[in-house]
Amino acid sequence: MNISIITVGKLKEKYLKQGIDEYLKRLTSYAKVEVIELADEKAPETLSEIEMEQIKDKEGERILAKISQDTHVIALAIQGKMKSSEELADGLDKLATYGKSKVAFVIGGSLGLSDTVMKRSDESLSFSKMTFPHQLMRLILVEQIYRAFRINRGEPYHK
Repeated sequence: MNISIITVGKLKEKYLKQGIDEYLKRLTSYAKVEVIELADEKAPETLSEIEMEQIKDKEGERILAKISQDTHVIALAIQGKMKSSEELADGLDKLATYGKSKVAFVIGGSLGLSDTVMKRSDESLSFSKMTFPHQLMRLILVEQIYRAFRINRGEPYHK
């Protein structure tokens, strides 16, 4: 399986990079996983609704340019469906079983994802009703992908 994590914004925090790198290393025996970092749009603190949409649209264009037609897209969004780790594992297993070997998880910038990205997505996933920094979300996501592969292989992993 080829998994892309497409994310807006640069990761600066060393401790998050170390955690992500550790899980990416662990994942090498299960799947090919790549993290694609895209530039975020510079924006002032206060924005109008129109300006917010324009920024999300620009970031959305960059995201969509990295997604091929045959990729199953999972958008991370607060309004998405919440799943247990076992349900995520089952979903990834079903995608692999039915020939969807390319999967992209999309993490938007600080303003979220554009409507065009949400429309292109095959599903949207929420990890919580709480808002997390998108940098931290990367770490949580790679850990859950790793956990999903361990679950699917029947391998032990701490609960």
